[in-house]
Amino acid sequence: MQLSAVIYEMNQSLLDQQKIMTNSSPSQHPNYTFALIVVFIVCFLIGFITTMNNSMIDFCQKAFKLSDWDVQLVNTAFYGAYILSIPFAYLMSKIGYKGTLILGLAVAGLGFVINFISINAAIGTAINVFVVYLICMCIVACGVVMLQNVANPYVMVLGSTEKGAFRMTLSQALNSVATTLAPLFIASVIIRGQTPKPEAVPGPFLGLGIFTLVICLILAFLKLPKIDEGKQDADAGIVRQYKSSAFKYPHVWLGALGIFMYMGVEIGVPSLIPAKVNSLTDLVVDDNYTTNLLSLYWGGMMVGRFIGAGILAKFEPRKLLTACIGLGATCILLGVFLPGKAGIYAMLAAGLFHSVMWPLIFNLGLQELGPNTKQATGIINTGVIGGAFLPLLLGWAVGHFSIIVASCCLFIFYAYIIWFCNWGSKIGLEKK
Repeated sequence: MQLSAVIYEMNQSLLDQQKIMTNSSPSQHPNYTFALIVVFIVCFLIGFITTMNNSMIDFCQKAFKLSDWDVQLVNTAFYGAYILSIPFAYLMSKIGYKGTLILGLAVAGLGFVINFISINAAIGTAINVFVVYLICMCIVACGVVMLQNVANPYVMVLGSTEKGAFRMTLSQALNSVATTLAPLFIASVIIRGQTPKPEAVPGPFLGLGIFTLVICLILAFLKLPKIDEGKQDADAGIVRQYKSSAFKYPHVWLGALGIFMYMGVEIGVPSLIPAKVNSLTDLVVDDNYTTNLLSLYWGGMMVGRFIGAGILAKFEPRKLLTACIGLGATCILLGVFLPGKAGIYAMLAAGLFHSVMWPLIFNLGLQELGPNTKQATGIINTGVIGGAFLPLLLGWAVGHFSIIVASCCLFIFYAYIIWFCNWGSKIGLEKK
Protein backbone atom coordinates (compact mmCIF):
# COMPACT_ATOMS: atom_id res chain seq x y z
CA MET A 1 0.00 0.00 0.00
CA GLN A 2 2.83 2.39 0.84
CA LEU A 3 4.49 1.79 -2.54
CA SER A 4 1.18 2.42 -4.33
CA ALA A 5 0.71 5.65 -2.39
CA VAL A 6 4.18 6.84 -3.29
CA ILE A 7 3.60 6.08 -6.98
CA TYR A 8 0.21 7.86 -6.84
CA GLU A 9 1.74 10.97 -5.26
CA MET A 10 4.57 11.03 -7.84
CA ASN A 11 2.04 10.74 -10.66
CA GLN A 12 -0.09 13.57 -9.24
CA SER A 13 2.99 15.77 -8.83
CA LEU A 14 4.05 15.17 -12.42
CA LEU A 15 0.53 15.73 -13.76
CA ASP A 16 0.37 19.07 -11.93
CA GLN A 17 3.77 19.92 -13.37
CA GLN A 18 2.61 19.09 -16.89
CA LYS A 19 -0.51 21.27 -16.47
CA ILE A 20 1.71 24.17 -15.50
CA MET A 21 3.89 23.50 -18.55
CA THR A 22 0.82 23.45 -20.81
CA ASN A 23 -0.60 26.70 -19.45
CA SER A 24 2.71 28.56 -19.40
CA SER A 25 3.73 31.06 -22.02
CA PRO A 26 6.16 30.04 -24.77
CA SER A 27 8.90 32.11 -23.17
CA GLN A 28 8.86 29.95 -20.04
CA HIS A 29 11.02 26.81 -19.94
CA PRO A 30 9.32 23.54 -18.91
CA ASN A 31 10.59 21.84 -15.77
CA TYR A 32 11.99 18.43 -16.69
CA THR A 33 13.59 17.66 -13.30
CA PHE A 34 11.53 14.55 -12.56
CA ALA A 35 12.11 13.05 -16.03
CA LEU A 36 15.84 13.74 -15.73
CA ILE A 37 15.96 11.93 -12.38
CA VAL A 38 14.35 8.86 -13.98
CA VAL A 39 16.87 8.91 -16.84
CA PHE A 40 19.78 9.37 -14.39
CA ILE A 41 18.64 6.23 -12.51
CA VAL A 42 18.56 4.34 -15.82
CA CYS A 43 22.08 5.60 -16.63
CA PHE A 44 23.25 4.24 -13.27
CA LEU A 45 21.77 0.83 -14.08
CA ILE A 46 23.33 0.82 -17.57
CA GLY A 47 26.76 1.54 -16.11
CA PHE A 48 26.45 -1.09 -13.39
CA ILE A 49 25.39 -3.90 -15.73
CA THR A 50 27.94 -3.02 -18.43
CA THR A 51 30.91 -2.81 -16.08
CA MET A 52 29.86 -5.87 -14.13
CA ASN A 53 30.08 -7.86 -17.35
CA ASN A 54 33.54 -6.47 -18.19
CA SER A 55 34.77 -7.05 -14.62
CA MET A 56 33.99 -10.76 -14.93
CA ILE A 57 36.67 -11.22 -17.60
CA ASP A 58 39.55 -12.21 -15.32
CA PHE A 59 37.38 -14.57 -13.26
CA CYS A 60 35.86 -16.17 -16.38
CA GLN A 61 39.31 -16.73 -17.87
CA LYS A 62 40.33 -18.74 -14.82
CA ALA A 63 36.98 -20.48 -14.32
CA PHE A 64 36.65 -21.64 -17.94
CA LYS A 65 40.42 -21.87 -18.64
CA LEU A 66 40.27 -19.49 -21.61
CA SER A 67 42.95 -17.96 -23.82
CA ASP A 68 43.46 -14.17 -24.13
CA TRP A 69 41.42 -14.29 -27.36
CA ASP A 70 38.60 -16.47 -26.01
CA VAL A 71 38.04 -14.46 -22.85
CA GLN A 72 37.38 -11.31 -24.90
CA LEU A 73 34.23 -13.06 -26.18
CA VAL A 74 32.68 -11.84 -22.92
CA ASN A 75 32.88 -8.34 -24.40
CA THR A 76 31.92 -9.53 -27.88
CA ALA A 77 28.71 -11.21 -26.69
CA PHE A 78 27.68 -8.13 -24.73
CA TYR A 79 28.65 -5.29 -27.04
CA GLY A 80 27.73 -7.25 -30.16
CA ALA A 81 24.09 -6.66 -29.20
CA TYR A 82 24.56 -3.01 -30.19
CA ILE A 83 24.29 -4.09 -33.83
CA LEU A 84 20.55 -3.97 -33.08
CA SER A 85 20.67 -0.27 -32.16
CA ILE A 86 19.08 0.92 -35.40
CA PRO A 87 16.14 -1.54 -35.29
CA PHE A 88 15.63 -0.66 -31.61
CA ALA A 89 15.72 3.06 -32.49
CA TYR A 90 12.98 2.43 -35.07
CA LEU A 91 11.01 0.64 -32.36
CA MET A 92 11.53 3.64 -30.06
CA SER A 93 10.08 5.95 -32.71
CA LYS A 94 6.91 3.83 -32.57
CA ILE A 95 6.49 3.21 -28.83
CA GLY A 96 8.21 6.33 -27.48
CA TYR A 97 10.83 6.94 -24.83
CA LYS A 98 8.85 5.52 -21.91
CA GLY A 99 7.74 2.37 -23.75
CA THR A 100 11.34 1.66 -24.74
CA LEU A 101 12.54 2.21 -21.16
CA ILE A 102 10.01 -0.31 -19.83
CA LEU A 103 10.80 -2.88 -22.53
CA GLY A 104 14.55 -2.49 -22.04
CA LEU A 105 14.31 -3.01 -18.28
CA ALA A 106 12.08 -6.06 -18.78
CA VAL A 107 14.47 -7.69 -21.26
CA ALA A 108 17.55 -7.01 -19.08
CA GLY A 109 15.81 -8.32 -15.96
CA LEU A 110 14.60 -11.49 -17.67
CA GLY A 111 18.10 -11.99 -19.11
CA PHE A 112 19.56 -12.03 -15.60
CA VAL A 113 16.96 -14.51 -14.37
CA ILE A 114 17.54 -16.78 -17.40
CA ASN A 115 21.30 -16.51 -16.80
CA PHE A 116 20.96 -17.77 -13.24
CA ILE A 117 18.63 -20.63 -14.17
CA SER A 118 20.40 -21.73 -17.36
CA ILE A 119 23.95 -21.79 -16.01
CA ASN A 120 22.94 -23.83 -12.97
CA ALA A 121 21.03 -26.22 -15.23
CA ALA A 122 23.96 -26.59 -17.66
CA ILE A 123 26.57 -27.42 -15.00
CA GLY A 124 27.24 -31.14 -14.91
CA THR A 125 25.89 -31.73 -18.42
CA ALA A 126 27.57 -31.90 -21.82
CA ILE A 127 26.50 -28.32 -22.57
CA ASN A 128 29.27 -25.72 -22.79
CA VAL A 129 28.59 -23.54 -19.75
CA PHE A 130 30.68 -20.64 -21.10
CA VAL A 131 28.52 -20.49 -24.25
CA VAL A 132 25.38 -20.48 -22.10
CA TYR A 133 26.81 -17.58 -20.09
CA LEU A 134 27.58 -15.63 -23.28
CA ILE A 135 24.09 -16.16 -24.72
CA CYS A 136 22.40 -15.05 -21.51
CA MET A 137 24.54 -11.93 -21.19
CA CYS A 138 23.73 -11.11 -24.81
CA ILE A 139 20.03 -11.12 -23.85
CA VAL A 140 20.81 -8.77 -20.96
CA ALA A 141 22.77 -6.58 -23.39
CA CYS A 142 19.75 -6.29 -25.72
CA GLY A 143 17.85 -4.69 -22.85
CA VAL A 144 20.79 -2.38 -22.14
CA VAL A 145 20.89 -1.31 -25.82
CA MET A 146 17.24 -0.22 -25.59
CA LEU A 147 17.98 1.72 -22.41
CA GLN A 148 21.03 3.32 -24.00
CA ASN A 149 18.96 4.33 -27.02
CA VAL A 150 16.58 6.18 -24.72
CA ALA A 151 19.00 7.69 -22.22
CA ASN A 152 21.26 9.61 -24.59
CA PRO A 153 18.70 11.51 -26.72
CA TYR A 154 16.24 11.93 -23.84
CA VAL A 155 18.88 13.71 -21.75
CA MET A 156 19.72 15.86 -24.78
CA VAL A 157 16.13 17.03 -25.38
CA LEU A 158 15.08 17.49 -21.75
CA GLY A 159 16.15 21.13 -21.72
CA SER A 160 17.98 23.71 -23.80
CA THR A 161 20.30 22.66 -26.64
CA GLU A 162 23.15 24.73 -25.20
CA LYS A 163 23.18 22.70 -21.98
CA GLY A 164 22.87 19.33 -23.74
CA ALA A 165 26.55 18.43 -23.31
CA PHE A 166 26.38 19.40 -19.63
CA ARG A 167 23.31 17.23 -18.95
CA MET A 168 24.79 14.29 -20.82
CA THR A 169 28.10 14.58 -18.95
CA LEU A 170 26.24 14.73 -15.63
CA SER A 171 24.21 11.64 -16.54
CA GLN A 172 27.42 9.85 -17.47
CA ALA A 173 28.95 10.94 -14.15
CA LEU A 174 26.17 9.05 -12.36
CA ASN A 175 26.77 6.19 -14.80
CA SER A 176 30.39 6.22 -13.61
CA VAL A 177 29.33 5.93 -9.98
CA ALA A 178 27.83 2.60 -11.00
CA THR A 179 30.89 1.58 -13.03
CA THR A 180 33.03 2.23 -9.96
CA LEU A 181 30.80 0.21 -7.67
CA ALA A 182 30.39 -2.74 -10.08
CA PRO A 183 33.99 -4.10 -9.83
CA LEU A 184 33.79 -3.77 -6.03
CA PHE A 185 30.48 -5.65 -6.14
CA ILE A 186 32.07 -8.38 -8.25
CA ALA A 187 35.10 -8.66 -5.95
CA SER A 188 33.21 -8.56 -2.64
CA VAL A 189 29.96 -10.37 -3.50
CA ILE A 190 30.29 -12.60 -6.57
CA ILE A 191 33.87 -13.94 -6.45
CA ARG A 192 35.00 -13.24 -2.89
CA GLY A 193 36.40 -16.44 -1.43
CA GLN A 194 35.31 -18.36 -4.53
CA THR A 195 37.55 -20.78 -6.36
CA PRO A 196 37.44 -19.82 -10.06
CA LYS A 197 35.13 -22.49 -11.50
CA PRO A 198 31.91 -22.49 -13.57
CA GLU A 199 29.71 -23.08 -10.51
CA ALA A 200 30.78 -19.70 -9.09
CA VAL A 201 29.93 -17.65 -12.20
CA PRO A 202 26.11 -17.21 -11.86
CA GLY A 203 26.47 -15.39 -8.52
CA PRO A 204 23.50 -13.25 -7.44
CA PHE A 205 22.12 -12.81 -10.97
CA LEU A 206 18.66 -13.83 -9.77
CA GLY A 207 18.62 -10.93 -7.29
CA LEU A 208 19.81 -8.48 -9.95
CA GLY A 209 17.11 -9.70 -12.31
CA ILE A 210 14.35 -9.28 -9.73
CA PHE A 211 15.65 -5.80 -8.80
CA THR A 212 15.60 -4.72 -12.47
CA LEU A 213 12.09 -6.08 -12.98
CA VAL A 214 10.84 -4.20 -9.89
CA ILE A 215 12.21 -0.92 -11.34
CA CYS A 216 10.47 -1.80 -14.62
CA LEU A 217 7.16 -2.32 -12.80
CA ILE A 218 7.42 0.99 -10.92
CA LEU A 219 8.28 2.87 -14.12
CA ALA A 220 5.20 1.43 -15.84
CA PHE A 221 2.99 3.38 -13.39
CA LEU A 222 4.84 6.69 -13.73
CA LYS A 223 4.14 9.49 -16.20
CA LEU A 224 6.97 10.93 -18.30
CA PRO A 225 6.71 13.98 -20.59
CA LYS A 226 6.42 13.40 -24.32
CA ILE A 227 8.99 15.34 -26.33
CA ASP A 228 8.58 16.64 -29.89
CA GLU A 229 12.17 17.50 -30.88
CA GLY A 230 11.15 19.49 -33.96
CA LYS A 231 8.61 21.54 -31.99
CA GLN A 232 11.27 22.24 -29.35
CA ASP A 233 13.39 24.12 -31.89
CA ALA A 234 10.36 26.05 -33.13
CA ASP A 235 9.47 27.08 -29.57
CA ALA A 236 13.06 28.22 -29.05
CA GLY A 237 12.83 30.42 -32.15
CA ILE A 238 15.20 28.25 -34.21
CA VAL A 239 14.25 27.96 -37.88
CA ARG A 240 15.98 25.04 -39.55
CA GLN A 241 15.26 22.78 -42.51
CA TYR A 242 15.70 19.14 -41.54
CA LYS A 243 16.55 16.32 -43.90
CA SER A 244 14.14 13.43 -44.32
CA SER A 245 16.39 10.94 -42.54
CA ALA A 246 19.25 10.85 -40.04
CA PHE A 247 21.10 8.63 -42.52
CA LYS A 248 21.65 11.74 -44.68
CA TYR A 249 23.74 13.55 -42.04
CA PRO A 250 27.50 12.81 -42.42
CA HIS A 251 28.34 13.84 -38.86
CA VAL A 252 25.97 11.16 -37.55
CA TRP A 253 27.84 8.36 -39.33
CA LEU A 254 31.20 9.83 -38.37
CA GLY A 255 29.94 10.07 -34.79
CA ALA A 256 29.05 6.36 -34.87
CA LEU A 257 32.62 5.61 -35.96
CA GLY A 258 33.83 7.91 -33.19
CA ILE A 259 31.91 5.85 -30.60
CA PHE A 260 33.30 2.68 -32.24
CA MET A 261 36.86 3.91 -31.73
CA TYR A 262 36.07 5.22 -28.25
CA MET A 263 34.90 1.76 -27.17
CA GLY A 264 38.32 0.43 -28.13
CA VAL A 265 39.78 2.93 -25.66
CA GLU A 266 37.25 2.71 -22.82
CA ILE A 267 36.89 -1.09 -22.82
CA GLY A 268 40.35 -1.81 -24.24
CA VAL A 269 42.26 -0.42 -21.26
CA PRO A 270 40.51 -2.45 -18.49
CA SER A 271 40.54 -5.49 -20.79
CA LEU A 272 44.34 -5.17 -21.11
CA ILE A 273 44.97 -4.76 -17.37
CA PRO A 274 44.89 -8.53 -16.64
CA ALA A 275 47.47 -9.10 -19.40
CA LYS A 276 49.54 -6.19 -18.05
CA VAL A 277 49.52 -7.73 -14.56
CA ASN A 278 50.38 -11.20 -15.91
CA SER A 279 53.31 -9.75 -17.87
CA LEU A 280 54.99 -8.77 -14.59
CA THR A 281 56.44 -12.15 -13.63
CA ASP A 282 57.88 -10.87 -10.34
CA LEU A 283 54.51 -9.52 -9.14
CA VAL A 284 52.80 -11.82 -6.62
CA VAL A 285 49.07 -11.05 -6.20
CA ASP A 286 45.86 -12.79 -5.10
CA ASP A 287 42.93 -13.68 -7.36
CA ASN A 288 41.02 -10.47 -6.58
CA TYR A 289 43.91 -8.10 -7.26
CA THR A 290 43.08 -7.40 -10.91
CA THR A 291 39.37 -6.95 -10.28
CA ASN A 292 40.09 -4.49 -7.47
CA LEU A 293 42.42 -2.56 -9.78
CA LEU A 294 39.56 -2.02 -12.23
CA SER A 295 37.63 -0.06 -9.62
CA LEU A 296 40.46 2.53 -9.80
CA TYR A 297 40.00 2.89 -13.55
CA TRP A 298 36.21 3.26 -13.35
CA GLY A 299 36.59 5.45 -10.26
CA GLY A 300 38.81 7.77 -12.29
CA MET A 301 36.07 8.00 -14.92
CA MET A 302 33.54 8.87 -12.22
CA VAL A 303 35.70 11.67 -10.82
CA GLY A 304 36.49 12.94 -14.32
CA ARG A 305 32.82 13.13 -15.30
CA PHE A 306 31.81 15.08 -12.22
CA ILE A 307 34.69 17.48 -12.83
CA GLY A 308 33.82 17.62 -16.54
CA ALA A 309 30.18 18.46 -15.79
CA GLY A 310 31.43 21.40 -13.74
CA ILE A 311 33.96 22.84 -16.19
CA LEU A 312 31.79 22.42 -19.30
CA ALA A 313 30.08 25.63 -18.26
CA LYS A 314 33.36 27.46 -18.92
CA PHE A 315 35.01 25.50 -21.73
CA GLU A 316 33.88 24.73 -25.28
CA PRO A 317 33.17 20.96 -25.60
CA ARG A 318 35.56 20.44 -28.53
CA LYS A 319 38.48 22.00 -26.66
CA LEU A 320 37.79 19.92 -23.56
CA LEU A 321 37.53 16.70 -25.59
CA THR A 322 40.80 17.44 -27.44
CA ALA A 323 42.65 18.05 -24.16
CA CYS A 324 41.31 14.84 -22.59
CA ILE A 325 42.30 12.76 -25.62
CA GLY A 326 45.86 14.07 -25.44
CA LEU A 327 46.15 13.44 -21.69
CA GLY A 328 44.62 9.96 -21.98
CA ALA A 329 47.08 9.02 -24.72
CA THR A 330 49.92 10.31 -22.53
CA CYS A 331 48.83 7.97 -19.72
CA ILE A 332 48.91 4.98 -22.08
CA LEU A 333 52.34 6.02 -23.35
CA LEU A 334 53.62 6.16 -19.77
CA GLY A 335 52.01 2.76 -19.14
CA VAL A 336 54.07 1.30 -21.98
CA PHE A 337 57.42 2.64 -20.76
CA LEU A 338 57.14 2.76 -16.97
CA PRO A 339 58.26 -0.44 -15.17
CA GLY A 340 56.26 -2.58 -12.75
CA LYS A 341 53.22 -1.27 -10.93
CA ALA A 342 53.95 2.28 -12.10
CA GLY A 343 53.04 1.23 -15.64
CA ILE A 344 49.80 -0.37 -14.42
CA TYR A 345 48.72 2.73 -12.51
CA ALA A 346 49.61 4.98 -15.44
CA MET A 347 47.21 3.00 -17.65
CA LEU A 348 44.53 3.10 -14.97
CA ALA A 349 44.90 6.89 -14.75
CA ALA A 350 43.71 7.15 -18.36
CA GLY A 351 40.19 6.55 -17.03
CA LEU A 352 40.18 10.07 -15.58
CA PHE A 353 40.53 11.53 -19.09
CA HIS A 354 38.37 8.98 -20.90
CA SER A 355 35.54 10.14 -18.65
CA VAL A 356 34.06 12.91 -20.82
CA MET A 357 34.74 11.35 -24.22
CA TRP A 358 31.49 9.38 -24.55
CA PRO A 359 29.05 12.22 -23.75
CA LEU A 360 30.98 14.76 -25.83
CA ILE A 361 31.32 12.49 -28.89
CA PHE A 362 27.63 11.61 -28.62
CA ASN A 363 26.68 15.27 -28.22
CA LEU A 364 28.67 16.25 -31.32
CA GLY A 365 26.97 13.48 -33.30
CA LEU A 366 23.45 14.61 -32.31
CA GLN A 367 23.75 18.24 -33.37
CA GLU A 368 21.04 19.93 -35.46
CA LEU A 369 18.89 16.83 -36.02
CA GLY A 370 15.47 17.85 -34.67
CA PRO A 371 12.91 15.11 -35.43
CA ASN A 372 15.71 12.81 -36.64
CA THR A 373 17.22 12.57 -33.15
CA LYS A 374 15.72 9.17 -32.25
CA GLN A 375 16.88 7.57 -35.50
CA ALA A 376 20.34 9.15 -35.18
CA THR A 377 20.68 7.72 -31.68
CA GLY A 378 20.32 4.21 -33.07
CA ILE A 379 22.94 4.90 -35.73
CA ILE A 380 25.46 6.34 -33.25
CA ASN A 381 24.79 3.61 -30.67
CA THR A 382 25.67 1.03 -33.31
CA GLY A 383 29.25 2.22 -32.84
CA VAL A 384 29.26 0.51 -29.45
CA ILE A 385 29.92 -2.76 -31.29
CA GLY A 386 33.51 -1.50 -31.18
CA GLY A 387 33.47 -2.96 -27.67
CA ALA A 388 32.74 -6.35 -29.26
CA PHE A 389 35.52 -6.35 -31.86
CA LEU A 390 38.34 -4.06 -30.78
CA PRO A 391 39.09 -5.89 -27.47
CA LEU A 392 39.33 -9.07 -29.58
CA LEU A 393 41.94 -7.32 -31.71
CA LEU A 394 43.81 -6.27 -28.58
CA GLY A 395 43.59 -9.81 -27.15
CA TRP A 396 44.97 -11.19 -30.42
CA ALA A 397 47.82 -8.65 -30.32
CA VAL A 398 48.68 -9.69 -26.74
CA GLY A 399 48.66 -13.39 -27.62
CA HIS A 400 50.65 -13.11 -30.87
CA PHE A 401 52.95 -10.19 -30.04
CA SER A 402 52.98 -8.49 -26.64
CA ILE A 403 51.11 -6.20 -24.28
CA ILE A 404 53.19 -3.31 -25.67
CA VAL A 405 51.96 -3.86 -29.24
CA ALA A 406 48.37 -4.14 -28.02
CA SER A 407 48.72 -0.90 -26.03
CA CYS A 408 50.08 0.93 -29.07
CA CYS A 409 46.89 0.04 -30.99
CA LEU A 410 45.06 2.43 -28.69
CA PHE A 411 46.81 5.41 -30.31
CA ILE A 412 45.02 4.65 -33.60
CA PHE A 413 41.69 4.99 -31.79
CA TYR A 414 42.75 8.26 -30.16
CA ALA A 415 43.81 9.71 -33.53
CA TYR A 416 40.39 9.20 -35.12
CA ILE A 417 38.54 10.67 -32.13
CA ILE A 418 40.66 13.83 -32.33
CA TRP A 419 39.88 14.14 -36.06
CA PHE A 420 36.15 13.69 -35.49
CA CYS A 421 36.13 16.18 -32.62
CA ASN A 422 37.77 19.01 -34.54
CA TRP A 423 36.81 18.33 -38.16
CA GLY A 424 34.50 15.38 -38.81
CA SER A 425 31.74 16.54 -36.45
CA LYS A 426 31.43 19.83 -38.37
CA ILE A 427 30.77 18.28 -41.79
CA GLY A 428 27.30 19.20 -43.10
CA LEU A 429 26.36 21.50 -40.21
CA GLU A 430 25.17 25.06 -40.53
CA LYS A 431 28.09 27.48 -40.36
CA LYS A 432 27.94 29.84 -37.41
